[in-house]
Order: sequence, then structure tokens, then C-alpha cells
Amino acid sequence: MNSIDILKKTVPFVWRYKWLVALTLALTLISSAAAQVNAIVLNYAVDTISDLIQMGKRLSEGWNMLLMISMVLLVKEVLVVGTSFGQRYCGEKIKINISQDLSKAVIERILTYRLAFFTTAGNEPGRIQSRIDRGVDALARLVQNIFIDIVPLVLSAIMALTLMFLQNIWIGLTALLIIPVYFYVSFLQARRLSGRRHEMMRFRELKSQGIINILESIGVIKSFNREKIEGDKQLKLLTDIRMNMIQVRKTSFAYDSIKTFVEQIGVVLMIILSAYFVLEGEMQLGAIMYNIMLFANVTAPIRQMHRIYDDMSEAVIYAGGYFSIMDAAPKETEPSGTYRPKKIYGNLEMHHVDFTYPNGVKALHDVSLKISHGKVTALVGLSGAGKSTIINLLDKFYAPQTGSIMLDGVDLRQWDTAYLRDNIGLVLQKNHIFEGSIEDNILYGNPGATHEQVVEAAKKAFLYDQVMALPEGFKSNAVNLSGGQQQRVAIARMFIKDPAIIFLDEPTASLDAIATEQIKNSLDAIKKGRTVIMISHSLSQIIDADEIYALENGRVMEHGTHEECYANNGVYRSIFDASARSLNIDKIARTMASEGDQPK
Repeated sequence: MNSIDILKKTVPFVWRYKWLVALTLALTLISSAAAQVNAIVLNYAVDTISDLIQMGKRLSEGWNMLLMISMVLLVKEVLVVGTSFGQRYCGEKIKINISQDLSKAVIERILTYRLAFFTTAGNEPGRIQSRIDRGVDALARLVQNIFIDIVPLVLSAIMALTLMFLQNIWIGLTALLIIPVYFYVSFLQARRLSGRRHEMMRFRELKSQGIINILESIGVIKSFNREKIEGDKQLKLLTDIRMNMIQVRKTSFAYDSIKTFVEQIGVVLMIILSAYFVLEGEMQLGAIMYNIMLFANVTAPIRQMHRIYDDMSEAVIYAGGYFSIMDAAPKETEPSGTYRPKKIYGNLEMHHVDFTYPNGVKALHDVSLKISHGKVTALVGLSGAGKSTIINLLDKFYAPQTGSIMLDGVDLRQWDTAYLRDNIGLVLQKNHIFEGSIEDNILYGNPGATHEQVVEAAKKAFLYDQVMALPEGFKSNAVNLSGGQQQRVAIARMFIKDPAIIFLDEPTASLDAIATEQIKNSLDAIKKGRTVIMISHSLSQIIDADEIYALENGRVMEHGTHEECYANNGVYRSIFDASARSLNIDKIARTMASEGDQPK
């Protein structure tokens, strides 16, 4: 993206505050006009004093002039203070409002994206956060600079240049010719620094992602005593950032020195030309200071150009990252149909489905299966077999590359996505708990539920007694709960949602044996009359399933009841036997049998 593209995309955000912008520009115009007063007053004062001295008159004759000058300058300063305050306040208000709107817009846009966007390489959470934060900051600062710095300085420069041309055309042309030279040097500076700034953006994204990784993995890092390794990784990145910043500053200082030299050449030319015309009698003595002060107003925006160019260059880079997220909508927005039946039965079918993740990993190969209403279907397989991928497809988190998925005889693509998910309950092996109370987290399943319904859901999830033992009960912060308790919150969230279809992806994996039995009893109760798809390594839950699909490397190898799949002596049997051996079923059975033989 170039500067023009960024400005075009930013204008709609600015246009919402057009009246505030208009007020800012009006105040800017007044402030710019007032900035020329000093030069005009000084010109008048020098010429008047020079005339008084030539006529042999002294202070007694100049009191009226001094009083008039003092009043003009006082009024001008009061005006400048008022307009500058108003202009800066309005400019800052525009910046703050636009910053909020930019953040709100990107958050709303991200929430519409399909899951594939977030699993694409380069779209890690830390990198996305860095792009958003830097992009919003760069764009807001750019808008602020335009209305607080650039516009006032440009208007002041135009007015000063106009006065210089009115004074003498050669003086005006000389001042005018200095500007493109300065701009050209600034352009070279920006082009030279462009690559460094792109590198800096990449470094900052890596830094943000690295910190998130450390925080998420701190337990593993400490358990393996790998603090030094992780610290060295971050130190290398910080060293690269430091070296990059030093090179950026070195290049900037070199070009700034050149621009200062160009500006000083202009000042010298102003002095020489003004003195020449004064000696020629074409100007009065005050014109020397008059032209120098006006030239200072002309070069004021040029003196700020390095900072403006820096901000513009950063805006081009970081705003590009921001708008790359905003503009991903056509290909990344979640597809949604319009089909919304009065009742969902839950008859699901997959026909010859192939699916490859955005990172290039092919997860499913020609998968076909049928899941009937009111039945419990178990997906069995080793890690990477494609079990969770099937659930992701059935929940429309992803769309298959080939094949079709049907729900109650209607292609899943035709279903209203929000309506579909309102009728699906999803419990994962590790569920996210939001910052907030336990009650708020349970209500996430049904925001309109009453407190009594929350309590009932907690009881079904065997969470109620543990919650009531906490000092603040249901108002306690859910983030502080143990892993097993958080899993119960997620299950209570599903109970309160009361969906027609239930997806269970290892729902009791993080629970102890007693809790697993309790939750299993609750899940058995809610399964009745619903379509349930379950991923589990628990033998008791697998055996209870009405239909089992055994997967291997993304392919369906077997399906049927437990007895049918086991009799095939294939993938399912090897997994089942391995699970039984890992649980030491034989010894458990002998222990329970001997316990049963003892007299009660």
C-alpha cells in the first residue's frame, strides 16, 4: 500500500467527524494568519524606527508606535493561544475518536472471520495483535499530525510565501525553489529507511508473539530449567531490534544534517537578496528581517518534514498490516446461508470429504459417514487421525475442499451459521474460560438464562458444591479455578445451552476418576433424544456408543457397533486392546472379582 491508498481508506473514518474537522480547519486558518503578524509588525517597526532616526526624532515621538505594536502583538498572542488550544483540542479529539473507531472496526471484522484465518501461517495471535496495535496507533497519529501539524504549517507556509511574492518576485522564487530540494532529500531518506522499517515491523511482531509464547509455556520452561534458552532467544531478537534502530537513527541523522544545510543555504540567500534590494532602493531596511521571518514560516513545515515523513512511512507499513486484516474479508469471512428450520433433528452425513488445513496438512481423505438423530456416535483413532477435524467441519469452522456435508438433508453451506451453532453444544478437552465470574462463564452458553438455571446447570455438572465452598460463590473469578473445575464450568455451559446436537471432544480428559463418573452420568442424561458425536479414549464411553467410526491417517477404516468393529480385528481392535492394557484391565477385573467373592 502507498500513502494515497492509506489516505483513501482512512477518509471514511475521518468523514464521520466532518464538522469537527471543519472547526479544526477554521481555527487552523486563523492561527496560520496570526503566525504572519510578527513578520509584518517587525517590518513596520523597523521601517518606522529607521524613518524616525533619519528625521532626528527619538523615543518621545515613537511612543504611539510602540503602544500600537504592543496592542497588536498582545491581541495576536491572545488569539493564537485561543485558536491553538481549540485546534489542538479538536485535533486530539479527532485522533482519539478515530483510534476507537479503527479498533472497533477491526475487532468486529475479525469476529466474522472463519477459523482458517487464525490458523494460517503469519496470523499467530501475537502478530495479529501487533499489527492491530501498531496500525491503529500509526493511523491515529497520522490523522493527528495532519490536523495539528501538517495543515497549520502548510497554510502558514502558503501565506508566508504569498507575502514574499507580494514583497518581491525574486525573493518569493528563491524561497519557492528551496522547497523541492528539501522534499527530494526527504524522499530519499524515506526510501532508504523503508526496508529497515519493514524489518522493524517483523521484529516487533516476533517480539510480541515470543512474549505470549513464554507466558503460555512458563510451566514447561521452568520444569525443564530452560529459562536461559528462552532468555537467549529473546535477547537475540532484542539485539536485532537494537541494531536495526541504530541504523535507522544513523541514516535519519545523516539526512537531517543535509536538510539543515539546505535550509541554512536558503536563509543565507534570503539575507543576501534582501540586503541587495535594500541597497538598490527597491526595499526598505525592515524587509531584511521581514523576509527572513517569512522564510522561517515557509521552511517550518520543511523542518518538520523528517518527522512527518517518519510518521507517514510508519503509517504506510503498519497501516498496511492493519488493512491487510480488514481487507481479508472477501476470502476469510465465515460463509453463511439462510436456512433456519423450526426444528433441528441432527441427522448428519459426510460424502467423500477431503480437507486440507491452511498450512498445507491434509487431514481427511475421502471421508464418508452417517450420524443419526438420537444416537451416540464415537470417533476413534490415534492422534492426527482426523477426529477433531471432522467436528470442526460439522461445526462449519472450516469448509471441505471436496465432497459435501448434509444436516437433515440440507447442505451445510445453506444453513445459517449462527443459527446452526446456536443448536450445537461443544465441549473440548481444554475449554477457554473468560475473565469474569463463574456465573458469567456459565451464562456464556445462554446469556438470557436465570440464576436458577445457572445453579441447575452447575448441579448437573457436579460443580455446585465446589462453587458454594468458595467465599464469593458464583461471583468468584472463574480464571482462578483448577483445570478440572474449569472443565466442569464448560460442561455446565453446555447444559444451560440445551442444544439439539452435542460434540464432545475428550470432555472428561482433565477430570479425576470420581468426577469423570459423575460427569458421565450427567452426560448420559443429556444425550437422550439428541445427536451426540464423541471423541474419547475412555473405554466405557466408547463401548456405550451406538455407532463407532475408526479413523487412521484421515481415512475411515471401520464403522459399526463396538462388537462389529472389534470383530474386524483391525484399527479399532488394536486401539481398544492398547487402551485396555494401559488401564491394566485384567488386574482391575481380578481385584473386583475377588472383592465380590468376599462376604459382605
